[in-house]
Amino acid sequence: MAIELSNELIELEKAAWAEQQENGLTVETAARVQEAITAHAEATEQSRYDVEMELKRVVRHPEPDTD
Repeated sequence: MAIELSNELIELEKAAWAEQQENGLTVETAARVQEAITAHAEATEQSRYDVEMELKRVVRHPEPDTD
């Protein structure tokens, strides 16, 4: 089953990842991402773990453009 991610969730993770890269990830940002992952997993009836892993993969290791 493919893991579905919302654009909002991807943008939250991108912001958190950018903060991490600058060694400035705040507890508030991390908590917002975790809360969003949990809410998204519950709303879409997907595994929270699977949602988080796919989200990190999409943000941190995006597929190269094939255009």
